[in-house]
Amino acid sequence: MRICGIKLTHDGAIALVDKGRLVFSIEQEKRDNNARYQSIDNLDAIVVALAEHGLDVRDVDQFVIDGWGGEIESRFDVFSGSNPITLKAGPYLERHAEGLLTSRDGIDLVLNDRVFTYESYPHVTGHVASAYCTSPFAEVGQPAFCLVWDGGMFPRLYYVERCGARFLECLFPMIGFAYVVMGRHFGPYRRKNRGDWSDRALAGKLMAYIALGSVDEEIITIFRKLYDQRFAAEFIRRYSADITGMESAVATLNAFFEVSAPELKDKAPENVLSSFHYFLERMLVRAMTIASTRYSYLPGRRNLCIAGGCGLNIKWNSALRAMGVFDNVWVPPFPNDSGSAIGAACAAIAARKGFLPLEWSVYSGPVLKAGAVPSEWKFSPCNTAELAAILANKNPVIFLVGRAELGPRALGGRSILADATSARMKDSLNDFKLREYFRPVAPICLEDRAPEIFSPGTADPYMLFDHQTRPEWHAKIPAVIHLDGSARLQTIRRTAQHQIAELLVEYEKLTGIPLLCNTSANDAGRGFFPDVASACKWGRVGHVWSEGVLWTKKSCP
Repeated sequence: MRICGIKLTHDGAIALVDKGRLVFSIEQEKRDNNARYQSIDNLDAIVVALAEHGLDVRDVDQFVIDGWGGEIESRFDVFSGSNPITLKAGPYLERHAEGLLTSRDGIDLVLNDRVFTYESYPHVTGHVASAYCTSPFAEVGQPAFCLVWDGGMFPRLYYVERCGARFLECLFPMIGFAYVVMGRHFGPYRRKNRGDWSDRALAGKLMAYIALGSVDEEIITIFRKLYDQRFAAEFIRRYSADITGMESAVATLNAFFEVSAPELKDKAPENVLSSFHYFLERMLVRAMTIASTRYSYLPGRRNLCIAGGCGLNIKWNSALRAMGVFDNVWVPPFPNDSGSAIGAACAAIAARKGFLPLEWSVYSGPVLKAGAVPSEWKFSPCNTAELAAILANKNPVIFLVGRAELGPRALGGRSILADATSARMKDSLNDFKLREYFRPVAPICLEDRAPEIFSPGTADPYMLFDHQTRPEWHAKIPAVIHLDGSARLQTIRRTAQHQIAELLVEYEKLTGIPLLCNTSANDAGRGFFPDVASACKWGRVGHVWSEGVLWTKKSCP
């Protein structure tokens, strides 16, 4: 059975699952140099995505649309070709305890002038399904807890097993957008106009910035007192699971920070932000510890999946793993809404057959396109051993191979790679990307050598946990060490069937160093480069390598 999952709003995407296997997931931001978080406002994008994989819309057995910002249902005003249509879909959250797999069915999906029926499950269902169905627990049929904390919801705990899933509880009243809203009150992103609370890029910037600060227990006490005495109840009173409710929750957050500001006026903003991060982290760890005891009778109680936008917070993921309560913690590479189209398809399968494992690869995004490279670039054959020598000579290279990776982080398919042995390289890469000096550059490292360089250095193929760089390596790889000594590590097996693994092996042979700098290959505010031509037109890095061919700007040595 072919099922097509569709995410229409921000992080718009189209995913196709055929007989339990993910065929593709096309995030719109990764096509045609589109803007980050690109939505789908014309349904022709679905027709095009299917056609690129040799399929007609009539080849799909079931279409599924991810639910969104309504409390009862969502409405999407989109185009099909030049014709405006309105689609009704599922809500943001399930409406009752067993409502995760309750579908809001529609009959008016128009594709290629044909009308199709569709299903739509709550937005949160897609997060639960995408996290569990891609997990190692699903592969072996084990149940698991699933923590979902998205921007517009309180952290929610579910229990998932093969035959179904159920909501257990909200852990505490605080929406995920709190991280962004705090950044509009303190630090370098402070604004008088705080209306852009849903800036999805800001959370990652703040996670980097807090490394400049330190935890101040006095600040945490201020936040704790205000939250306990007034604002926890206020969040509960004003929140509802729709856009209006989210706006009310954000207004409550703004009031929370405004009331706390006079007591924090003499505190360094980086310490305020760092302390608020750990205030939330402590609430999360405490609530999960209590919940794990409360539900200790459930099979699979030592398995945890994490989903929702907050699943991109590597420090919180690591804190949950370090609790000692869970033996295994799984975070998919697309815990945010970039995985919602996949989740929508998995939800449709779950409604019919239960939460079955999905066969998938992280490299299931768009293929590289052909394009006209500017005349000021020359090209020549170049194997990975020769490319390793270019990198060892301190030349950054844009590395574009195969299909794009899923999710927001470059994992070797659409990356800028560079030698990590010079501290100046981090500054150069941040300059290329027009990023602030405090933004980290990630290492991509051969998995078997990661433990000698990082702590814990465990396998982390999707860059979703925090690692500390071991002291003896600080002077050897300064470009990938963050301000607090941590590293946003990605590991890859040296036997992996991907050219990034082959390159790392060659680079290790040449230098003895099993890692490179890795940052995303994209223009500011845009998705990954869809082709070599786009990377060359960007022109900030003088070498582009793709599928055995090196493109070099003629002005480069």
